[in-house]
Amino acid sequence: MRCTDVPEPEPEGENPKAPALTIAVNEFIEFVMNDVYLWYLTVPVIDINYEHDSKAYFEKLLNEEDKWSFITDDVKKLEDSFEGIETSYGWSLGFGTFSDTKTVFAVVEYVYPNTPAANSGLKRGDFIFSMNGGDITETNYMDLLNSTSITFSYGQYGESGITNTKTLNLNALELNLDPVQFTNVIEHGGHKMGYMFYAQFIGNYNSSIDAALQYFIENQVTDVVLDLRYNPGGTTDAAQHLCSSLAPVSDVTAKKTLVKFQWNDKYQKYWKEKNYPDQLGITFVDNVAHKMGLSKLYVITGSGTASASELTITGLKPYMDLTTVGDTTYGKYTASITLKPEDFYTNPSDYDDFDNWAIQPIILKYANSQGVTDFKDGFVPDILAEDDVFSPLPLGDKNEALLKRTIEEITGVEIIAKKSAPIKRDFTIFDRGFSKFDANKRELIFDGIDKSMLK
Repeated sequence: MRCTDVPEPEPEGENPKAPALTIAVNEFIEFVMNDVYLWYLTVPVIDINYEHDSKAYFEKLLNEEDKWSFITDDVKKLEDSFEGIETSYGWSLGFGTFSDTKTVFAVVEYVYPNTPAANSGLKRGDFIFSMNGGDITETNYMDLLNSTSITFSYGQYGESGITNTKTLNLNALELNLDPVQFTNVIEHGGHKMGYMFYAQFIGNYNSSIDAALQYFIENQVTDVVLDLRYNPGGTTDAAQHLCSSLAPVSDVTAKKTLVKFQWNDKYQKYWKEKNYPDQLGITFVDNVAHKMGLSKLYVITGSGTASASELTITGLKPYMDLTTVGDTTYGKYTASITLKPEDFYTNPSDYDDFDNWAIQPIILKYANSQGVTDFKDGFVPDILAEDDVFSPLPLGDKNEALLKRTIEEITGVEIIAKKSAPIKRDFTIFDRGFSKFDANKRELIFDGIDKSMLK
């Protein structure tokens, strides 16, 4: 693959060739998708010389089952996001519409400490109803995550409508967002429970998991609640670390299988012949800082629970009593890898004109040790419970709706809380996120591969 070998485009004619640079990008796409893509056998043959939009060309190659592969021409920002580096206001938002008016709104799910949103006093449950002097719509709502400066109006939404309205202007900053943000030890009904909210699977922050578990150990917790309701996923390294820190010690020290991988036929055969077991699955690792050795685990889930979050749930289930509370998960049973031109070209001059492009193709499916895979419709919770998105209670408060229901399941003792007026207006949450790359983060990122081993 050499972009220098691509002929110049023909300027005339009914169907002129694409520019040389576009053809070079198309060639890179074609090679990757016919090599490591899980569904490479279904990739259509298309003349790359006449594809003028490389992103559109990529979309034409995807298998009908594939909801997840993507391409980018800004890989630096994407990779920063995978590591928790975001240009952000520091909030996570749910986006919804009311069933009667179809009005679009945003509601704050949580706020990272020491960020523009937190420093402005925003908190969980705040209701955003306009931005930049106009309505929030289904075409502009992502500006609340993507823009670098925004003016918006917000308040609290209750039975009587919107109250305490204010208008704010925020400027986004480049932030390092630690995904372990909210931990708490809660005593109720004779139990001492450790609660950890985990926003994203990032291997660079495994030490934050360790710190949270050390806190639980020091406080001699009897039960652990892992909150993954808004966690879109992340890296296999972080999932392996978290699972190894929680699972029964005998299974961890025996390095039993967490999940098994199924590549396309070429690579499945290749890894077996080369005797690379690390490419055929993930096992528990016994070198984690803490081994909690739990026999039971409670996981809070929602429609935003995806990818590495679902791997954690299905991977641990064969080894422990794992109870899920909340809503049905997203349904993501595949993994991907970030592939850049530098992974395939030997001479930088062959790709320096498109070195910020990358493809994130699906390369494998995973199954737990009992063969559970293809959960397209997600995992239905053991205990169905509704997330109260308009609640002003912070995550980790024992009266917060999903945590309250989990504690009552653990202890068998009801939590008596002040009754608040119900919100009678029907609404639907249609999207959510804390980053413009959230949809991409629903990829399970397989980071246990040396790309030089690719054929």
